[in-house]
Amino acid sequence: MTTEHDTRLQPADQGIHDAPARSAPRPGLTLFALALGTFAIGTGEFGSNGILQLFAADLGASIPVATYAISAYAFGVMIGSPAITLLAARANRRTLLLGLIALFLVGNVLSGLAPNIATLVVFRFITGSVQGAFFGAGAVVAAYVYGPGRGGRAFATVMGGLTVATIVGSPLGTLVGQQVGWRATYWTVVGLGLLAGAALLAWLPRTDDLHGSSVAHELAALRRREVWLMVAVAALGISSIFAVYTFVGPFVTDAARESTALIPVALAVFGLGMAVGNYFGGRAADHEDGRPVIFGFGYVLVLLVAIGLLGREILILLPALFGVGATMMFAIPAIQVKLTQFAPDAPTLMGALNLAALNLANSLGAIGGAVALGIGWGTLSTVWAGFVLTGAGLLLYLTTVGRPGRAVPTTNRTRGE
Repeated sequence: MTTEHDTRLQPADQGIHDAPARSAPRPGLTLFALALGTFAIGTGEFGSNGILQLFAADLGASIPVATYAISAYAFGVMIGSPAITLLAARANRRTLLLGLIALFLVGNVLSGLAPNIATLVVFRFITGSVQGAFFGAGAVVAAYVYGPGRGGRAFATVMGGLTVATIVGSPLGTLVGQQVGWRATYWTVVGLGLLAGAALLAWLPRTDDLHGSSVAHELAALRRREVWLMVAVAALGISSIFAVYTFVGPFVTDAARESTALIPVALAVFGLGMAVGNYFGGRAADHEDGRPVIFGFGYVLVLLVAIGLLGREILILLPALFGVGATMMFAIPAIQVKLTQFAPDAPTLMGALNLAALNLANSLGAIGGAVALGIGWGTLSTVWAGFVLTGAGLLLYLTTVGRPGRAVPTTNRTRGE
């Protein structure tokens, strides 16, 4: 068992919430490079949604078939990212991040060259496999920069690029695709990826402290019941954000009966809420030991009821959209901290699993909303699907890993054990 005087362990072998104090030569630039990387990744992910109709028409695919490219990306995050993390378990986190951004560039170049929908589906899976692994490794490096007790802030910094992508990157990618062609969206993402790669190459710290651990340590984390319970909590609880975000357009035009010109405004308001919630959630996660999960899930349930009952009024809908984004993102850094408390010897894998859970939540929220619409309950009925899913996630959390006074398992090990 590690003692407080044993400083031989690298941060990559410990939970990002208790990484030993270190100093990077240019910490601010290191954090900026990580956020720029997640901004590029987020722009590619969300930008693809905005050009769905464009590449479907150009490649001669129906809309349902074209959505396989979007789903393939999500499967890449859920399946490919944990696999890459395990395969690269021993790699230095700097080396891993540079390799991941290179794979991201390859995936987007191939996406921009795709001759048909089948190849685009394959290339989007490859690109998606980068996301979770990048977030996990990035959170380890951010924790190294921040020092001990700031794992939530570290993960929020890495997530920050993704939230900005919902505000700026996604509209930018969609606009480029509409004006120049859908392939240009991926070339734009490649340009952002090159900038991120140059920043990572220049500003990631070169140190043996960021070496990984053995595959056995990573696999051991997957045998812990608490890890999978927390993943289930995340997948269920966060799904409501997608039961709302996926259907913002219909909320504005069909429910509130406003012009389509207001849809980008509503999406930006939602994204701004996510950015604000992520910022404060990262700080709260380092001090509140899981309570932000209860706060975020609990308050989002109230906001979902408000949208379901009063969302036809645009002056209620817009603030509620901001609130849903903010309160849900407030919970996500705390979920990461809890995961790494349960598996402190595998923080990179925990980051990958957290992103995998978010993508599963994306699917659950969208599917739940589609079912509610299919039943004929009306445009705003998607929020009730989100209410049920998030309520289930909160109940699971309160009765298992989030029970008051529940001890966190001690699992730090030295490499020699």
